[in-house]
Amino acid sequence: MKYNFDEIVDRSNNYAAKYDERKKKFGTEDLLPLWIADMDFKTAQPIIDALEERAKQGIFGYTYRPDSYYEAICQWQLKRNHRFIDKSMISFSPGVVPSMSVLVRELTESTDCVLIQTPVYSEFYDVVENWGRRVIENPLIEKAGKYSIDFNDLESKLAMGPKLFIFCNPHNPVGRVWSKEELKNIVELCIKYNVIIIADEIHSDLILWGNEFTPTVHACEGAEKHIITCLAASKTFNLAGLQASVAIFPNKELKHKFDYVWKGMDILRNNCFSLVATEAAYKYGEEWLSQLIPYLEQNMLFIDQYLKENIPQIKFTIPESTYLGWLDCRELNMMQQELNGFMINKAKLGLNGGNTFARSLEGYMRINAACPRSILKQALEQLKRAIAEG
Repeated sequence: MKYNFDEIVDRSNNYAAKYDERKKKFGTEDLLPLWIADMDFKTAQPIIDALEERAKQGIFGYTYRPDSYYEAICQWQLKRNHRFIDKSMISFSPGVVPSMSVLVRELTESTDCVLIQTPVYSEFYDVVENWGRRVIENPLIEKAGKYSIDFNDLESKLAMGPKLFIFCNPHNPVGRVWSKEELKNIVELCIKYNVIIIADEIHSDLILWGNEFTPTVHACEGAEKHIITCLAASKTFNLAGLQASVAIFPNKELKHKFDYVWKGMDILRNNCFSLVATEAAYKYGEEWLSQLIPYLEQNMLFIDQYLKENIPQIKFTIPESTYLGWLDCRELNMMQQELNGFMINKAKLGLNGGNTFARSLEGYMRINAACPRSILKQALEQLKRAIAEG
C-alpha cells in the first residue's frame, strides 16, 4: 500500500512525551517540539492491524514469548544484514538504554571507567554515571561537518583500562554509518586491550542514500566473541512506547549475568502488544520502511537547501543514517546556554542542545526530521524569522 508521510497526525490525545513533556523539558508549551527521537508518522498498517486484532481478544494477561518472535528477529537480520543469530543467545529487555544500564552495572565495578565517543546521545553518559562509574571520552574529529574517529586517541583511552566501550553504530547524533575498515580498527583495538564492546545498533535499519551498514560483529574475524549487540524495532517502526528490545550475547556467561538482573525484578516477558508489534514489524513492515527512507532523505535535502538559501550561518551535513539532523550553529556566536534559550524563547523550537551530547560542546543543536515536511518547513521558517529579528 501507499503510505502518506505528509499526513499531520494529531498527537494531542496520544500521551506523547514529545508534546506533553514540553513544559517539563523546555519550561513552556509554546514551541514546536522536534527533540525526542520518535516519529510523527503512523507506523506500518500490518502492525496496526496486528495490534487491533490482539486488542479485540479482550484478554491482556501474562504473555508467553513464542519461537516465532525470535525467528522474526533472526530472519530480519539475516535478510537485511546477512547476520546469523543464535536464538539461544538473545535476551529480552524493555529497551536499549535499560540494556546498557544493566550491562554497565553487572560488568563493571565502582572504580571502573567506561569509554564512549562524543558527541553521542546523553544516555551514554547516564547509564555509566548513574552507577557511579567514570566516563572516558574519545572525541570524534569534525572536519567540514564530516566526523571521523581519532584512532590514536582511541588507543590511548583504551590503554587507560576501561572495562566497556559503548559504541553507537550508526551514530547518533552525527549520522555516520561506520565503514567496515573503521569497525575493523575499532574491534581490533578493543580485542588488544581486552575491552568488551556494547554495540548500540538501534538505528541500523534507518540507512540513507544506499550507504552500507555493517554489523559490528562483522568487523573482523573473531569480533563476535567480544561484542554485545543491542537492537530494537522501536526506532525503525516508531514503536518506542511499546518498550521492547533485545540484547545478543557472545556467550552464556554474559547472557546469564544480564538475564539474572531482569529475573530478579520479575521482568521476564514482553507485554502483549510489544510482542505482537515486534513480530509484525519484522515480518510485514518492510514495505513501509522502503517508503519511509526516501521521505527521510528528502527531508534531509530540504533542511540542507533551506539553510543554505535562508540561514547560511547554520551549517548542516546531510547524514548517512537516522532521522536526526546535527546543526552547527557556531556562526550565530552564542554560547550553548544562550543558544538553547534562543531556540526555545525566540525561535519557539524544542530541539536538543549540543551540550547534552558532549558536555564541553558549544554551538550545536539536534533536530528530529521524522515529521511531515510541512512541519519541518514551519520549524525552519520560525528559526529564520528569529535570527532575522535578532
